[in-house]
Amino acid sequence: MQVNRWVMAKEREGLGDIGFGYRPRAVYACDPARSRGRLAAEPESPTRTPFQRDRDRIIHSTAFRRLKHKTQVFVAHEGDHYRTRLTHTIEVSQIARALARSLHLDEDLAEAIALVHDFGHTPFGHTGEEALNEKMAQAGGFEHNAQSLRIVTSLERRYAEFDGLNLCWETLEGLVKHNGPLVDGRGRGLKGPVPDAILEFDARFPIDLASHASLEAQAAAIADDIAYDTHDIDDGLRSGLLTLEMLQDVPFSAAILGEVRERYPGLDPVRTGHELMRRQITLMVEDVISTARQELNALKPQGPDDVRAAGRTIIRFGDQMAGQEKVLKSFLFSNMYRHPDVMAKRAHAETIVKELFDAYLDDPRAMPRDWRDLPADAARAERMRHVADFLAGMTDNFAIDEHRRLFDHTPDMG
Repeated sequence: MQVNRWVMAKEREGLGDIGFGYRPRAVYACDPARSRGRLAAEPESPTRTPFQRDRDRIIHSTAFRRLKHKTQVFVAHEGDHYRTRLTHTIEVSQIARALARSLHLDEDLAEAIALVHDFGHTPFGHTGEEALNEKMAQAGGFEHNAQSLRIVTSLERRYAEFDGLNLCWETLEGLVKHNGPLVDGRGRGLKGPVPDAILEFDARFPIDLASHASLEAQAAAIADDIAYDTHDIDDGLRSGLLTLEMLQDVPFSAAILGEVRERYPGLDPVRTGHELMRRQITLMVEDVISTARQELNALKPQGPDDVRAAGRTIIRFGDQMAGQEKVLKSFLFSNMYRHPDVMAKRAHAETIVKELFDAYLDDPRAMPRDWRDLPADAARAERMRHVADFLAGMTDNFAIDEHRRLFDHTPDMG
């Protein structure tokens, strides 16, 4: 492992871990001293790295606070203890930091990407996203990663000198590409058309859509999988949609349950569930770390660009764990995400989002005063995107309240 010059300089100054959070980084980690910069140039901070400043800006944003009342699986007011997008995001950031620390990456960058990765989610989670995408079909569609980019580059308006948060190139790259490249070598979308918002920003501040992202972004992406694979089970058990007995159909979870019950015979179901969660997270994290180290030893990258050009994901599950995780996802999809009770709420949420969209598009005066400022001659697609921006920013509670204000038949989301 090599240590970057900035870290060495700070250590010579006696500033190692005092107030700055500097730790030795591997040669393949992103180095804040060599960041590709920001779209709008700014003076550097004497006390924080560029990635630390990004993390802080993300935490202080309005979009971050709104995650508190956005659905993960269960609508927020169904119970105080279910995950919301905010608690999920915090859990993802903790796992991403743990992975980054073990692999000697830049923890601040991994944390920043984890904290921003769900900014673009609509009210009611993926249901709201699907409803908005359907409504926006004639105007470029709607996709939450692209919306996250719009928020941090345009829609957040807090600073005197620029719109958005003016995040570093590395943070934006991680936001856009944490799940892998978006286009092939010929510029063709790998998972369908690339959203216009991403293409337009890439033309202004190229993010290299054909390459993989940094290891820090890959750590955030796999942390997202680990978090919801585990904590959605916890919420499912709490709701009663899942039982410990049902998990016997998932070999990975069943094996962990067997160990817990053998060690703690007679343990109550609640604590048994929590023991399952903590052990599952540990096994998944340790598998990812072991697999990533093997990949790094084989690749021997001499810098983060070697990682981007590797042509494959480095921080991932091993083959056996990947197979187990696929079975677990299938179980959650069948028994929880498509449970009749959840599907009924999804149908209600879809109605709310679609009817609000139509109402605002037909009469922009139905939106708050600061959202009515569009030129009278604005094209229909521009007006549709404006309405989508407003709707996507709503919390679950605000969307329900708005529907009640405008309609007399709001579905019961309780």
